[in-house]
Amino acid sequence: MAIRVLVVDDSSFFRRRVSEILEQDPLLTVVDTATNGQEAVEKARLLRPDVITMDIEMPVMDGISAVRAIMKATPTPVLMFSSLTHDGARATLDALDAGAMDFLPKRFEDIARSKEEAILLLQQRVKTIARRRAFMTPRATAPSPLRGRSTPVGSGSGVVGRLASTPVTSVAPEPVVDRRSLPRRSGKHYQLLAIGTSTGGPVALQNVLTKLPANFPHPIVLIQHMPGTFTTAFAARLDGLCQIGVKEAQDGDQLRPGHAYLAPGGKQMLFEGRPGAARLRILEGNDKVNYKPCVDITFASAAKIYGGKVLAVVLTGMGADGREGARLLKDQGASIWAQDEESCVVYGMPQAVAKAGIATESLSLPLIGEAIINEMGG
Repeated sequence: MAIRVLVVDDSSFFRRRVSEILEQDPLLTVVDTATNGQEAVEKARLLRPDVITMDIEMPVMDGISAVRAIMKATPTPVLMFSSLTHDGARATLDALDAGAMDFLPKRFEDIARSKEEAILLLQQRVKTIARRRAFMTPRATAPSPLRGRSTPVGSGSGVVGRLASTPVTSVAPEPVVDRRSLPRRSGKHYQLLAIGTSTGGPVALQNVLTKLPANFPHPIVLIQHMPGTFTTAFAARLDGLCQIGVKEAQDGDQLRPGHAYLAPGGKQMLFEGRPGAARLRILEGNDKVNYKPCVDITFASAAKIYGGKVLAVVLTGMGADGREGARLLKDQGASIWAQDEESCVVYGMPQAVAKAGIATESLSLPLIGEAIINEMGG
C-alpha cells in the first residue's frame, strides 16, 4: 500500500515540485496539498495522511503552530522544509520541539550533488519517517519548565536568551525512572562520554543531556548530522536548557568535565594530546566522506586517544554511521550503548551497532540519561 502524503506550502511552485518528486516513487502518493498551517491541521484530521511535508513560514498559521496542533489532535510524522540560515535553524529546532520528526533544506542543491540524488533523498526521508506513524501518541501542549541554569549565558535579547526562553513541547508526563531497571554499573573508569546521532537526534540529545548534572565528572562530545548553519543555534539552545555547559566545538578547545562539545556541521571533529589534557581538532570535511560531521571519524579518534575509557552512545539516526568507530572503541575495551528500536525516530544507526554485536546495552531513550549518570558518576 502506498504511503499517503499531505504537502503543505504557501508557494504553488514548491507544492508542485515536491508533489512531482514524491509521485515519481510508486510507494508514495500525494493525497492533497495545503497552502497554510490551518488548512494543514484540517486536512490532517480529515485525510489522516501517513506523512506531512511542512513549510515553516506561511500565512494564517505558521508551520510550527500547525505541527503543534497536529501532534495534539492527529499525531502524524512531519518532515519540515527549512532555509539554511540562522533564523531558519532556530525555527526548525522549534518545529522539532513541537513534534516534527525531521527536516530538509528547501534548496535541494544544498543537500545533494545532483538532482537525482536530491530526489532519492526526499523520497527516502518520507518513507523512513512514515514507519513511525504507528508509534505516535498525542503530545502535551503546555511548555515544559527549563531544567538548566537559572541564568542562561548571554542577555535575554541575544541568541542564547531567545532560544532558552522558547517553550519546549514534551511528551507528558515522562515516566519516573525506576533505577532497578538501569544497567548494572560496570565499575569501569571513564574519561570521555561520546554520543553520535542523526535523524531524531536534536530531541533525543535534549532528552539525555538535560538529565546530566552541572558537576558531571567527564567531558562530552556530540556528533549530530546537521548543516553548519544549524549547529551554532543548536548548541546555544542546549546550553540554555542544560545544567552542563554546551558549545559548538572550535579548533583547539581543551576538553573540560561537565562540558559538551557539539561537532560543527560540515566539518570533522578529532582529538589530539592525551587523556586529561586532550584538545579538539576541527578539520574541513572531505567530500569523499558521506557525513560531515561523521560519527565514525570522531569515535575512531577517541579510540586512539582514550582507548577503552570511553562510554559511546549511538542514538536514533538513519544509516550505519558510528558502527565502525564503535567497533574500534570496543576493541580497545570501551563501553558501547545503543538506543532501542521503540524509542527511536529511525532505528538505523543504533540497529547497525546492535546487529553487529558491538553494543552491550540497548536502552529506551528516557532511561539513557539516568543510565549514564549511574555508570559514569555525577
